[in-house]
Amino acid sequence: MIAEYAFRVPPEVAAQDSLLRRWVSDEYGIAPGNICGVRILKRSVDARQRQIYVNLKVRVFVNEAPGDDEFVRTVYPNVEAQPQVLVIGAGPGGLFAALRLIELGFRPIVLERGKNVHERKKDLADITRTQKVDKESNYCFGEGGAGAYSDGKLYTRSKKRGNTEKILNVFCQHGASTAILADAHPHIGTDKLPQVIENMRNTIIGCGGEVHFQTKMTQLVIDSYGAVVGVRAEQTVHGQLGQRTPVVNGTQYDSMVKEKEFFGPVILATGHSARDVYRYLADARVEMEPKGIAVGVRLEHPATLIDQIQYHSRQGRGNYLPAAEYSFVTQVNGRGVYSFCMCPGGFVIPAATDDEQIVVNGMSPASRGTRWSNSGMVVELRPEDVEGDDVLRVMRYQEELERICWQQGNRSQTAPAQRMTDFVDGRLSYDLPKSSYQPGLLSSPLHFWLPSFVSDRLREGFRVFGRQARGFLTNEAVMIAVETRTSSPLRVVRDHETLQHVRVRGLFPCGEGAGYAGGIVSAGIDGERCAESVAQYCRQT
Repeated sequence: MIAEYAFRVPPEVAAQDSLLRRWVSDEYGIAPGNICGVRILKRSVDARQRQIYVNLKVRVFVNEAPGDDEFVRTVYPNVEAQPQVLVIGAGPGGLFAALRLIELGFRPIVLERGKNVHERKKDLADITRTQKVDKESNYCFGEGGAGAYSDGKLYTRSKKRGNTEKILNVFCQHGASTAILADAHPHIGTDKLPQVIENMRNTIIGCGGEVHFQTKMTQLVIDSYGAVVGVRAEQTVHGQLGQRTPVVNGTQYDSMVKEKEFFGPVILATGHSARDVYRYLADARVEMEPKGIAVGVRLEHPATLIDQIQYHSRQGRGNYLPAAEYSFVTQVNGRGVYSFCMCPGGFVIPAATDDEQIVVNGMSPASRGTRWSNSGMVVELRPEDVEGDDVLRVMRYQEELERICWQQGNRSQTAPAQRMTDFVDGRLSYDLPKSSYQPGLLSSPLHFWLPSFVSDRLREGFRVFGRQARGFLTNEAVMIAVETRTSSPLRVVRDHETLQHVRVRGLFPCGEGAGYAGGIVSAGIDGERCAESVAQYCRQT
Protein backbone atom coordinates (compact mmCIF):
# COMPACT_ATOMS: atom_id res chain seq x y z
CA MET A 1 0.00 0.00 0.00
CA ILE A 2 1.12 3.54 -0.75
CA ALA A 3 -0.34 6.47 1.18
CA GLU A 4 0.29 10.20 1.10
CA TYR A 5 0.04 12.51 4.10
CA ALA A 6 0.57 16.22 4.75
CA PHE A 7 1.58 17.49 8.18
CA ARG A 8 4.07 19.67 10.03
CA VAL A 9 6.83 18.54 12.37
CA PRO A 10 9.74 20.05 14.30
CA PRO A 11 12.91 20.54 12.23
CA GLU A 12 14.80 17.68 13.89
CA VAL A 13 12.06 15.21 12.85
CA ALA A 14 12.00 16.45 9.25
CA ALA A 15 15.79 16.14 9.00
CA GLN A 16 16.17 12.55 10.26
CA ASP A 17 14.63 9.61 8.46
CA SER A 18 14.44 7.42 11.58
CA LEU A 19 12.55 10.09 13.56
CA LEU A 20 10.26 10.81 10.61
CA ARG A 21 9.35 7.11 10.27
CA ARG A 22 8.62 6.92 13.99
CA TRP A 23 6.45 10.06 13.81
CA VAL A 24 4.45 8.66 10.86
CA SER A 25 4.06 5.38 12.69
CA ASP A 26 2.72 7.04 15.84
CA GLU A 27 0.53 9.59 14.05
CA TYR A 28 -1.16 7.23 11.58
CA GLY A 29 -1.07 3.98 13.50
CA ILE A 30 1.21 2.10 11.12
CA ALA A 31 3.42 -0.57 12.64
CA PRO A 32 7.08 0.54 12.35
CA GLY A 33 8.10 -2.75 10.76
CA ASN A 34 5.55 -2.26 7.97
CA ILE A 35 6.99 1.08 6.84
CA CYS A 36 9.38 0.28 4.00
CA GLY A 37 10.10 3.88 3.10
CA VAL A 38 9.05 7.52 3.50
CA ARG A 39 9.65 9.78 0.51
CA ILE A 40 9.36 13.55 0.97
CA LEU A 41 7.32 15.09 -1.85
CA LYS A 42 7.11 18.70 -0.64
CA ARG A 43 9.03 20.55 2.07
CA SER A 44 8.94 24.12 3.37
CA VAL A 45 10.01 25.89 6.55
CA ASP A 46 7.35 27.80 8.51
CA ALA A 47 9.23 30.44 10.53
CA ARG A 48 6.34 32.86 11.10
CA GLN A 49 6.19 32.09 14.82
CA ARG A 50 8.85 31.54 17.46
CA GLN A 51 8.27 27.80 17.29
CA ILE A 52 9.67 26.75 13.92
CA TYR A 53 8.02 23.92 11.99
CA VAL A 54 8.67 22.17 8.71
CA ASN A 55 5.67 21.51 6.48
CA LEU A 56 5.89 18.15 4.75
CA LYS A 57 3.96 16.17 2.19
CA VAL A 58 5.19 12.57 2.18
CA ARG A 59 4.56 9.30 0.40
CA VAL A 60 4.64 6.31 2.74
CA PHE A 61 5.36 2.83 1.41
CA VAL A 62 3.61 0.26 3.62
CA ASN A 63 4.64 -3.35 3.04
CA GLU A 64 5.85 -2.24 -0.37
CA ALA A 65 9.36 -1.33 -1.46
CA PRO A 66 9.88 2.21 -2.81
CA GLY A 67 10.50 2.23 -6.54
CA ASP A 68 13.28 4.08 -8.32
CA ASP A 69 10.79 6.50 -9.90
CA GLU A 70 11.80 9.58 -7.91
CA PHE A 71 11.64 11.64 -11.09
CA VAL A 72 10.10 11.36 -14.55
CA ARG A 73 12.58 10.60 -17.33
CA THR A 74 12.37 12.14 -20.80
CA VAL A 75 13.23 10.00 -23.83
CA TYR A 76 15.60 11.72 -26.26
CA PRO A 77 15.79 10.04 -29.71
CA ASN A 78 18.63 10.21 -32.21
CA VAL A 79 18.12 13.21 -34.51
CA GLU A 80 21.35 13.11 -36.48
CA ALA A 81 19.56 12.94 -39.85
CA GLN A 82 16.71 15.32 -38.97
CA PRO A 83 16.15 18.99 -39.99
CA GLN A 84 18.32 21.36 -38.00
CA VAL A 85 17.43 24.41 -35.89
CA LEU A 86 19.96 26.97 -34.65
CA VAL A 87 19.98 27.79 -30.95
CA ILE A 88 22.01 30.90 -30.14
CA GLY A 89 23.16 30.73 -26.53
CA ALA A 90 23.76 27.82 -24.16
CA GLY A 91 22.11 29.27 -21.07
CA PRO A 92 19.00 27.62 -19.59
CA GLY A 93 16.75 28.97 -22.35
CA GLY A 94 19.01 27.60 -25.07
CA LEU A 95 19.76 24.26 -23.41
CA PHE A 96 16.11 23.46 -22.73
CA ALA A 97 15.17 24.60 -26.22
CA ALA A 98 17.78 22.20 -27.64
CA LEU A 99 16.60 19.27 -25.53
CA ARG A 100 12.96 19.90 -26.43
CA LEU A 101 13.86 20.09 -30.12
CA ILE A 102 15.39 16.62 -29.82
CA GLU A 103 12.18 15.33 -28.23
CA LEU A 104 10.25 16.75 -31.19
CA GLY A 105 12.55 15.20 -33.79
CA PHE A 106 14.74 18.17 -34.76
CA ARG A 107 18.52 18.50 -34.70
CA PRO A 108 19.72 21.42 -32.56
CA ILE A 109 22.90 23.30 -33.49
CA VAL A 110 23.87 25.29 -30.38
CA LEU A 111 26.21 28.27 -30.78
CA GLU A 112 27.71 29.67 -27.57
CA ARG A 113 29.98 32.73 -27.57
CA GLY A 114 31.76 31.67 -24.38
CA LYS A 115 33.68 28.60 -23.26
CA ASN A 116 32.40 25.33 -21.89
CA VAL A 117 31.29 25.30 -18.27
CA HIS A 118 34.56 23.91 -16.89
CA GLU A 119 36.94 26.06 -18.92
CA ARG A 120 35.10 29.13 -17.62
CA LYS A 121 36.45 28.49 -14.12
CA LYS A 122 39.95 29.79 -14.86
CA ASP A 123 38.60 32.99 -16.41
CA LEU A 124 36.39 33.58 -13.35
CA ALA A 125 39.36 33.09 -11.02
CA ASP A 126 41.40 35.51 -13.14
CA ILE A 127 38.93 38.32 -12.43
CA THR A 128 40.13 38.37 -8.81
CA ARG A 129 43.78 37.69 -9.69
CA THR A 130 44.18 40.25 -12.48
CA GLN A 131 41.22 42.59 -11.88
CA LYS A 132 40.42 42.11 -15.60
CA VAL A 133 37.33 40.64 -17.26
CA ASP A 134 37.41 38.34 -20.29
CA LYS A 135 34.70 39.80 -22.53
CA GLU A 136 33.58 36.40 -23.80
CA SER A 137 34.13 34.19 -20.75
CA ASN A 138 32.86 35.52 -17.43
CA TYR A 139 30.03 35.11 -14.93
CA CYS A 140 27.44 35.92 -17.64
CA PHE A 141 28.89 34.46 -20.86
CA GLY A 142 29.67 30.78 -21.37
CA GLU A 143 27.96 27.41 -21.18
CA GLY A 144 25.15 27.50 -18.64
CA GLY A 145 24.74 31.27 -18.93
CA ALA A 146 24.57 33.59 -15.95
CA GLY A 147 23.00 30.91 -13.74
CA ALA A 148 25.82 28.39 -13.99
CA TYR A 149 28.18 30.22 -11.62
CA SER A 150 25.76 32.59 -9.98
CA ASP A 151 23.70 30.37 -7.78
CA GLY A 152 21.45 27.89 -9.56
CA LYS A 153 18.26 28.89 -7.75
CA LEU A 154 15.22 27.23 -9.29
CA TYR A 155 12.38 29.05 -7.55
CA THR A 156 9.92 30.69 -9.91
CA ARG A 157 6.51 32.31 -9.75
CA SER A 158 5.95 31.55 -13.46
CA LYS A 159 3.70 28.57 -12.76
CA LYS A 160 1.23 29.45 -15.53
CA ARG A 161 3.81 29.76 -18.32
CA GLY A 162 4.55 26.08 -18.62
CA ASN A 163 5.48 22.84 -16.91
CA THR A 164 7.86 23.74 -14.07
CA GLU A 165 7.90 20.12 -12.89
CA LYS A 166 9.20 19.03 -16.30
CA ILE A 167 12.15 21.43 -15.99
CA LEU A 168 13.04 20.14 -12.53
CA ASN A 169 12.74 16.51 -13.66
CA VAL A 170 15.08 17.14 -16.59
CA PHE A 171 17.61 18.60 -14.15
CA CYS A 172 17.30 15.47 -11.99
CA GLN A 173 17.72 13.24 -15.03
CA HIS A 174 21.03 15.02 -15.67
CA GLY A 175 22.39 14.69 -12.14
CA ALA A 176 20.68 17.23 -9.87
CA SER A 177 19.56 16.09 -6.43
CA THR A 178 15.92 14.99 -6.29
CA ALA A 179 15.57 17.33 -3.30
CA ILE A 180 14.78 20.07 -5.85
CA LEU A 181 11.46 18.31 -6.51
CA ALA A 182 10.44 18.68 -2.87
CA ASP A 183 11.87 21.96 -1.65
CA ALA A 184 9.67 25.06 -1.73
CA HIS A 185 12.69 27.10 -2.90
CA PRO A 186 14.73 24.53 -4.86
CA HIS A 187 18.42 25.16 -5.36
CA ILE A 188 21.11 23.09 -7.08
CA GLY A 189 24.15 25.07 -5.95
CA THR A 190 26.93 26.76 -7.86
CA ASP A 191 29.30 23.90 -7.07
CA LYS A 192 26.93 21.21 -8.40
CA LEU A 193 25.27 22.88 -11.39
CA PRO A 194 28.28 22.83 -13.81
CA GLN A 195 28.30 19.02 -13.95
CA VAL A 196 24.55 18.97 -14.54
CA ILE A 197 25.00 21.40 -17.43
CA GLU A 198 27.79 19.29 -18.93
CA ASN A 199 25.52 16.25 -18.75
CA MET A 200 22.83 18.17 -20.64
CA ARG A 201 25.36 19.06 -23.33
CA ASN A 202 26.39 15.41 -23.59
CA THR A 203 22.75 14.44 -24.14
CA ILE A 204 22.47 16.97 -26.98
CA ILE A 205 25.65 15.71 -28.66
CA GLY A 206 24.85 12.04 -27.99
CA CYS A 207 21.52 12.43 -29.79
CA GLY A 208 23.17 13.88 -32.89
CA GLY A 209 23.03 17.60 -32.12
CA GLU A 210 26.00 19.95 -32.10
CA VAL A 211 27.37 22.40 -29.54
CA HIS A 212 29.94 24.98 -30.71
CA PHE A 213 31.79 27.04 -28.10
CA GLN A 214 33.57 30.36 -28.66
CA THR A 215 31.23 30.89 -31.59
CA LYS A 216 29.60 34.32 -31.48
CA MET A 217 26.68 35.22 -33.73
CA THR A 218 27.38 38.47 -35.55
CA GLN A 219 24.58 38.65 -38.09
CA LEU A 220 21.29 37.05 -39.08
CA VAL A 221 21.08 35.59 -42.58
CA ILE A 222 17.79 36.72 -44.15
CA ASP A 223 16.48 35.45 -47.47
CA SER A 224 14.79 37.45 -50.23
CA TYR A 225 11.39 36.82 -48.62
CA GLY A 226 12.46 38.42 -45.34
CA ALA A 227 12.78 35.18 -43.36
CA VAL A 228 15.73 34.22 -41.16
CA VAL A 229 17.46 31.18 -42.64
CA GLY A 230 20.69 31.18 -40.65
CA VAL A 231 23.41 33.21 -38.96
CA ARG A 232 26.95 34.36 -39.55
CA ALA A 233 29.30 33.82 -36.64
CA GLU A 234 32.87 34.43 -35.52
CA GLN A 235 34.40 31.17 -34.35
CA THR A 236 37.64 30.97 -32.39
CA VAL A 237 39.72 28.02 -33.56
CA HIS A 238 42.55 26.57 -31.44
CA GLY A 239 45.42 24.27 -32.36
CA GLN A 240 44.59 20.61 -31.65
CA LEU A 241 46.66 18.23 -29.50
CA GLY A 242 49.58 20.61 -29.17
CA GLN A 243 49.59 21.59 -32.83
CA ARG A 244 49.35 25.20 -33.86
CA THR A 245 46.85 26.71 -36.24
CA PRO A 246 47.77 27.31 -39.90
CA VAL A 247 50.06 30.16 -40.91
CA VAL A 248 48.12 33.34 -41.77
CA ASN A 249 49.95 36.13 -43.64
CA GLY A 250 53.28 34.67 -42.58
CA THR A 251 52.36 34.44 -38.87
CA GLN A 252 51.38 31.37 -36.88
CA TYR A 253 48.92 31.72 -33.98
CA ASP A 254 47.81 29.54 -31.08
CA SER A 255 44.25 30.48 -31.98
CA MET A 256 42.50 32.40 -34.71
CA VAL A 257 39.02 33.73 -35.44
CA LYS A 258 37.27 32.68 -38.61
CA GLU A 259 33.85 33.51 -40.01
CA LYS A 260 31.38 30.71 -40.49
CA GLU A 261 27.74 30.38 -41.54
CA PHE A 262 25.15 28.08 -40.01
CA PHE A 263 21.72 27.47 -41.52
CA GLY A 264 18.25 26.92 -40.07
CA PRO A 265 15.55 28.88 -38.25
CA VAL A 266 16.92 30.67 -35.19
CA ILE A 267 16.06 30.53 -31.49
CA LEU A 268 17.75 33.63 -30.08
CA ALA A 269 18.59 32.94 -26.41
CA THR A 270 21.60 35.18 -25.81
CA GLY A 271 20.90 36.31 -22.21
CA HIS A 272 20.28 39.69 -20.60
CA SER A 273 23.90 40.90 -20.87
CA ALA A 274 24.49 40.46 -24.62
CA ARG A 275 24.47 44.18 -25.35
CA ASP A 276 26.25 43.77 -28.67
CA VAL A 277 23.30 41.64 -29.81
CA TYR A 278 20.84 44.36 -28.78
CA ARG A 279 22.85 46.96 -30.70
CA TYR A 280 22.96 44.75 -33.77
CA LEU A 281 19.20 44.13 -33.64
CA ALA A 282 18.54 47.86 -33.26
CA ASP A 283 20.75 48.66 -36.26
CA ALA A 284 19.04 45.90 -38.26
CA ARG A 285 15.64 47.41 -37.38
CA VAL A 286 14.47 44.27 -35.64
CA GLU A 287 11.59 45.54 -33.53
CA MET A 288 12.32 45.85 -29.80
CA GLU A 289 10.91 47.88 -26.93
CA PRO A 290 12.52 49.16 -23.72
CA LYS A 291 11.64 47.20 -20.61
CA GLY A 292 11.71 48.04 -16.93
CA ILE A 293 14.54 46.72 -14.75
CA ALA A 294 15.66 47.25 -11.16
CA VAL A 295 18.96 48.71 -9.97
CA GLY A 296 20.67 49.00 -6.61
CA VAL A 297 23.30 47.14 -4.60
CA ARG A 298 24.23 43.78 -3.10
CA LEU A 299 23.58 43.81 0.63
CA GLU A 300 25.68 41.36 2.65
CA HIS A 301 25.05 40.38 6.29
CA PRO A 302 26.75 37.80 8.50
CA ALA A 303 24.78 34.60 7.89
CA THR A 304 24.46 34.01 11.65
CA LEU A 305 22.70 37.35 12.06
CA ILE A 306 20.14 36.58 9.33
CA ASP A 307 19.57 33.15 10.91
CA GLN A 308 18.96 34.75 14.31
CA ILE A 309 16.54 37.31 12.87
CA GLN A 310 14.54 34.93 10.72
CA TYR A 311 14.43 32.06 13.21
CA HIS A 312 13.75 34.31 16.23
CA SER A 313 16.56 32.75 18.23
CA ARG A 314 20.04 33.63 19.41
CA GLN A 315 21.01 30.07 18.48
CA GLY A 316 20.21 30.80 14.84
CA ARG A 317 19.52 27.85 12.59
CA GLY A 318 20.78 25.17 14.98
CA ASN A 319 21.58 21.72 13.64
CA TYR A 320 18.50 21.01 11.55
CA LEU A 321 17.41 24.19 9.79
CA PRO A 322 18.80 25.52 6.49
CA ALA A 323 20.52 28.90 6.21
CA ALA A 324 17.72 31.43 6.59
CA GLU A 325 16.22 33.29 3.64
CA TYR A 326 14.35 36.58 3.60
CA SER A 327 12.16 38.55 1.23
CA PHE A 328 11.36 42.23 1.62
CA VAL A 329 9.27 44.54 -0.52
CA THR A 330 7.81 48.01 -0.09
CA GLN A 331 6.75 51.05 -2.14
CA VAL A 332 8.67 54.33 -1.93
CA ASN A 333 7.53 57.33 -3.96
CA GLY A 334 5.65 55.23 -6.47
CA ARG A 335 8.36 52.65 -7.15
CA GLY A 336 9.01 49.23 -5.72
CA VAL A 337 11.99 48.66 -3.41
CA TYR A 338 12.70 45.00 -2.78
CA SER A 339 15.17 42.22 -2.13
CA PHE A 340 16.18 40.16 -5.16
CA CYS A 341 17.99 36.86 -5.69
CA MET A 342 18.61 36.19 -1.99
CA CYS A 343 21.66 33.94 -1.42
CA PRO A 344 21.80 32.48 2.10
CA GLY A 345 25.24 31.20 3.04
CA GLY A 346 26.68 32.51 -0.21
CA PHE A 347 29.15 34.85 -1.92
CA VAL A 348 29.05 38.17 -3.73
CA ILE A 349 30.69 37.89 -7.15
CA PRO A 350 31.97 40.22 -9.91
CA ALA A 351 29.56 39.89 -12.86
CA ALA A 352 30.89 42.49 -15.33
CA THR A 353 31.10 41.53 -19.01
CA ASP A 354 33.32 44.29 -20.37
CA ASP A 355 36.00 46.80 -19.50
CA GLU A 356 35.26 49.86 -17.38
CA GLN A 357 32.26 48.44 -15.52
CA ILE A 358 31.52 46.97 -12.12
CA VAL A 359 28.50 44.71 -11.69
CA VAL A 360 27.85 42.50 -8.66
CA ASN A 361 25.68 39.45 -8.21
CA GLY A 362 25.27 36.68 -5.66
CA MET A 363 25.66 32.90 -5.56
CA SER A 364 25.51 30.02 -3.07
CA PRO A 365 27.10 26.57 -2.94
CA ALA A 366 24.79 23.60 -2.45
CA SER A 367 25.56 23.54 1.29
CA ARG A 368 24.77 27.24 1.70
CA GLY A 369 27.42 27.11 4.36
CA THR A 370 29.51 30.29 4.06
CA ARG A 371 29.77 32.97 6.76
CA TRP A 372 27.69 35.45 4.75
CA SER A 373 24.20 35.89 3.32
CA ASN A 374 23.43 38.41 0.61
CA SER A 375 20.71 39.68 -1.67
CA GLY A 376 20.20 42.33 -4.28
CA MET A 377 18.49 45.38 -2.80
CA VAL A 378 17.02 47.18 -5.75
CA VAL A 379 14.69 49.94 -6.89
CA GLU A 380 12.20 49.54 -9.72
CA LEU A 381 13.14 51.53 -12.83
CA ARG A 382 10.60 51.98 -15.63
CA PRO A 383 11.33 53.11 -19.20
CA GLU A 384 9.57 56.44 -18.54
CA ASP A 385 12.04 57.12 -15.71
CA VAL A 386 14.87 57.43 -18.27
CA GLU A 387 15.00 60.48 -20.50
CA GLY A 388 14.64 60.17 -24.27
CA ASP A 389 12.85 57.86 -26.67
CA ASP A 390 15.81 55.70 -27.74
CA VAL A 391 14.86 52.01 -27.61
CA LEU A 392 18.23 51.31 -25.95
CA ARG A 393 17.89 54.01 -23.29
CA VAL A 394 17.37 51.67 -20.31
CA MET A 395 20.42 49.67 -21.38
CA ARG A 396 22.44 52.86 -21.68
CA TYR A 397 21.33 53.80 -18.14
CA GLN A 398 22.68 50.44 -16.93
CA GLU A 399 25.97 51.00 -18.74
CA GLU A 400 26.46 54.48 -17.35
CA LEU A 401 25.79 53.41 -13.77
CA GLU A 402 28.25 50.51 -14.13
CA ARG A 403 30.88 52.85 -15.58
CA ILE A 404 30.45 55.34 -12.72
CA CYS A 405 30.78 52.47 -10.25
CA TRP A 406 34.03 51.36 -11.94
CA GLN A 407 35.41 54.89 -11.63
CA GLN A 408 34.46 55.01 -7.94
CA GLY A 409 36.05 51.58 -7.43
CA ASN A 410 39.55 52.73 -8.38
CA ARG A 411 39.07 51.71 -12.05
CA SER A 412 39.35 48.01 -11.28
CA GLN A 413 37.03 45.27 -10.03
CA THR A 414 37.51 46.53 -6.47
CA ALA A 415 33.92 47.42 -5.62
CA PRO A 416 32.80 50.61 -3.84
CA ALA A 417 31.00 49.76 -0.61
CA GLN A 418 29.44 51.31 2.49
CA ARG A 419 28.10 50.04 5.77
CA MET A 420 24.30 49.88 5.79
CA THR A 421 23.52 52.26 8.66
CA ASP A 422 26.18 54.71 7.47
CA PHE A 423 24.41 54.82 4.10
CA VAL A 424 21.04 55.53 5.72
CA ASP A 425 22.59 58.25 7.91
CA GLY A 426 24.56 59.77 5.01
CA ARG A 427 28.09 59.33 6.34
CA LEU A 428 31.24 57.70 4.99
CA SER A 429 32.25 54.32 6.40
CA TYR A 430 35.78 54.65 7.76
CA ASP A 431 36.25 50.89 7.67
CA LEU A 432 34.39 47.95 6.18
CA PRO A 433 33.53 44.49 7.53
CA LYS A 434 35.08 41.35 6.09
CA SER A 435 33.29 40.34 2.92
CA SER A 436 32.94 37.38 0.59
CA TYR A 437 33.63 39.63 -2.43
CA GLN A 438 37.07 38.39 -3.52
CA PRO A 439 38.32 41.29 -5.70
CA GLY A 440 38.08 43.52 -2.63
CA LEU A 441 36.05 46.48 -1.34
CA LEU A 442 36.77 50.20 -1.21
CA SER A 443 34.94 52.49 1.23
CA SER A 444 32.86 54.92 -0.81
CA PRO A 445 29.96 57.35 -0.16
CA LEU A 446 27.28 55.46 -2.08
CA HIS A 447 24.68 57.82 -0.62
CA PHE A 448 26.43 60.67 -2.47
CA TRP A 449 27.12 59.31 -5.96
CA LEU A 450 24.32 56.82 -6.58
CA PRO A 451 21.47 58.50 -8.49
CA SER A 452 19.06 60.09 -6.01
CA PHE A 453 16.25 58.19 -7.74
CA VAL A 454 17.89 55.03 -6.35
CA SER A 455 19.61 56.16 -3.14
CA ASP A 456 16.64 58.05 -1.67
CA ARG A 457 14.34 55.07 -2.17
CA LEU A 458 16.87 52.56 -0.87
CA ARG A 459 17.40 54.64 2.24
CA GLU A 460 13.67 54.71 3.03
CA GLY A 461 13.25 51.07 2.08
CA PHE A 462 15.99 50.07 4.55
CA ARG A 463 14.21 51.96 7.30
CA VAL A 464 11.01 50.05 6.55
CA PHE A 465 12.78 46.68 6.46
CA GLY A 466 14.59 47.51 9.70
CA ARG A 467 11.22 48.04 11.40
CA GLN A 468 9.86 44.80 9.96
CA ALA A 469 12.85 42.70 11.08
CA ARG A 470 14.61 43.95 14.19
CA GLY A 471 18.39 43.90 13.72
CA PHE A 472 18.28 43.88 9.90
CA LEU A 473 19.28 47.56 9.61
CA THR A 474 22.79 47.38 11.01
CA ASN A 475 26.35 48.49 10.37
CA GLU A 476 27.36 44.83 10.43
CA ALA A 477 25.88 44.73 6.92
CA VAL A 478 27.73 46.13 3.90
CA MET A 479 26.29 47.48 0.66
CA ILE A 480 28.35 46.57 -2.42
CA ALA A 481 27.76 48.49 -5.65
CA VAL A 482 26.32 48.09 -8.14
CA GLU A 483 23.54 45.60 -8.99
CA THR A 484 22.07 46.34 -12.44
CA ARG A 485 21.60 43.03 -14.28
CA THR A 486 18.33 42.04 -12.60
CA SER A 487 16.66 41.47 -15.97
CA SER A 488 16.82 42.42 -19.62
CA PRO A 489 16.53 46.15 -20.38
CA LEU A 490 14.69 45.34 -23.63
CA ARG A 491 12.05 43.05 -25.01
CA VAL A 492 12.51 41.63 -28.50
CA VAL A 493 8.91 41.80 -29.65
CA ARG A 494 7.33 38.52 -30.71
CA ASP A 495 3.88 37.28 -31.68
CA HIS A 496 1.89 36.03 -28.71
CA GLU A 497 0.71 32.87 -30.42
CA THR A 498 3.65 31.76 -32.58
CA LEU A 499 6.48 33.20 -30.42
CA GLN A 500 8.09 34.37 -33.66
CA HIS A 501 9.32 37.91 -34.00
CA VAL A 502 6.39 40.07 -35.08
CA ARG A 503 7.98 40.98 -38.42
CA VAL A 504 10.91 38.64 -39.04
CA ARG A 505 9.83 35.08 -39.82
CA GLY A 506 12.08 32.30 -38.64
CA LEU A 507 13.39 34.29 -35.65
CA PHE A 508 12.24 33.15 -32.21
CA PRO A 509 13.38 35.48 -29.38
CA CYS A 510 13.75 33.35 -26.27
CA GLY A 511 14.30 33.52 -22.55
CA GLU A 512 15.62 36.14 -20.22
CA GLY A 513 17.65 38.06 -22.78
CA ALA A 514 14.62 38.53 -25.03
CA GLY A 515 12.59 39.81 -22.08
CA TYR A 516 10.35 36.76 -21.56
CA ALA A 517 11.82 35.11 -18.48
CA GLY A 518 13.31 35.95 -15.11
CA GLY A 519 15.44 33.06 -13.91
CA ILE A 520 16.62 29.54 -14.70
CA VAL A 521 13.28 27.74 -14.58
CA SER A 522 11.25 30.39 -16.39
CA ALA A 523 13.97 30.60 -19.06
CA GLY A 524 13.87 26.82 -19.41
CA ILE A 525 10.10 26.89 -19.81
CA ASP A 526 10.37 29.59 -22.46
CA GLY A 527 13.06 27.59 -24.26
CA GLU A 528 10.74 24.60 -24.46
CA ARG A 529 7.87 26.76 -25.73
CA CYS A 530 10.09 28.30 -28.42
CA ALA A 531 11.23 24.83 -29.51
CA GLU A 532 7.61 23.76 -29.91
CA SER A 533 6.85 26.88 -31.96
CA VAL A 534 9.90 26.33 -34.19
CA ALA A 535 8.83 22.74 -34.78
CA GLN A 536 5.39 23.90 -35.90
CA TYR A 537 6.98 26.58 -38.11
CA CYS A 538 9.26 24.02 -39.78
CA ARG A 539 6.38 21.67 -40.49
CA GLN A 540 4.43 24.46 -42.16
CA THR A 541 7.26 25.74 -44.38
